[in-house]
Amino acid sequence: MTPRSLLARTFLLLALLVLLTTAAWLSLFRHIDAEPRARESAQLAASAVNLIRASLFAAAPEKRLGLFAEFASREGIRLLPAEPEDRIEPMPDSRFHRLLERELSSRLGEHTRVAASVDGEPGFWISFRLDEHDDDEEYWLVLPRERAARNFTMHWLSWGLLAIALALAVAWLIASRISRPLKAMARSVEAVGRGQTPPPLPEDGAEELRRLAGAFNTMASDLERHEKDRSEVLAGISHDLRTPLTRLRLEAELSVADESARLAVVADIEQMEAVISQFMDYARTESGEDAVPVDLAALLAGIVDHQGCVGRALPAEIGALPEISLRPKAIRRALTNLIDNAWKYGGGDVRLKAATVDNEIHIEISDRGPGIPATETERLKRPFARLETARTNAGGTGLGLAIVERIARLHGGRLDLLANPGGGLLACLALPLRR
Repeated sequence: MTPRSLLARTFLLLALLVLLTTAAWLSLFRHIDAEPRARESAQLAASAVNLIRASLFAAAPEKRLGLFAEFASREGIRLLPAEPEDRIEPMPDSRFHRLLERELSSRLGEHTRVAASVDGEPGFWISFRLDEHDDDEEYWLVLPRERAARNFTMHWLSWGLLAIALALAVAWLIASRISRPLKAMARSVEAVGRGQTPPPLPEDGAEELRRLAGAFNTMASDLERHEKDRSEVLAGISHDLRTPLTRLRLEAELSVADESARLAVVADIEQMEAVISQFMDYARTESGEDAVPVDLAALLAGIVDHQGCVGRALPAEIGALPEISLRPKAIRRALTNLIDNAWKYGGGDVRLKAATVDNEIHIEISDRGPGIPATETERLKRPFARLETARTNAGGTGLGLAIVERIARLHGGRLDLLANPGGGLLACLALPLRR
């Protein structure tokens, strides 16, 4: 399975490069080292043969058995007479042993035989003749088997493993230095997506990363400035409109004699004020409010009590909810919008349910109204989008669900618009337990 993070992928690629390079280096060194090591082993073996041959020539025949015993006890070297019926096992078929046999033949003569074991006894067996022209007097010189083996594996593997460990540590350092600023940028991008202003990214490191961090900081600063400008403009418009609206309402209350006409004017003014309030809510979703630990069950109970005070009995099923960090005013505004929509279009049967589901808190507002087609749910979360059906408020702004969606994303959650079993709409505000 391919790792998902850039750090793991970069480290694995560097580690693979290090392992392949080290394996190639060890193989090349082993190939190059075979010839000089074979020459050295052959030279030592040939020297031992020549010294023993000279010693046997110089010794009297009756003293040769004692000389054999002396070689065996002091040098670990044995001398045995070669017999025609000897069962000979050749050396392994490797480049090192082929080079070793070739070197011994060139130093001791073409008649020299090399064996890994004779008659089932392992060792480094080398045959030689006391007289080059005498085929009858041939001996086996048995050296310790280590002299015909390459003392390469453990020694160089230890150095290779140390080199690999150091290289992997450097690879991890390189990969982490590449991925760390990218992780910080990803967190900042997520914060911007939630409508927050992240702290400026450090503009250090490689030239490409410095330029990327600088461009992101400039973008985040521009977005913050535009957001402030927009909020100030809307605040000014709200102030400038609400003053004459208040004056109009007062004049309508005092001047319009016809009761139905007066109520119609007042209703229009209230609708205009509601539109202005929704615009301000959408423009100031966060309202500069900081996230604080909140007893969500108590907050929901307060909303239910308030609905009862204004004549809206709201059956609620609130389970045991943990204390989480959120913006209470924003959450209350989101839930109030959902409840208001449910009362407008829900046929008078609105319910609230809250429970913990898979590391999330689900707050559900359900009604028995006409519902929303599944193909329209995502579109209706966008600003100024309205459904031209019985659920549509012709005088609305199309910002109610967009406000809830922004507040949900601000908390790292989501808004799901689902079909209510039995008919109607089920609006679920999902908030993560940990962010």
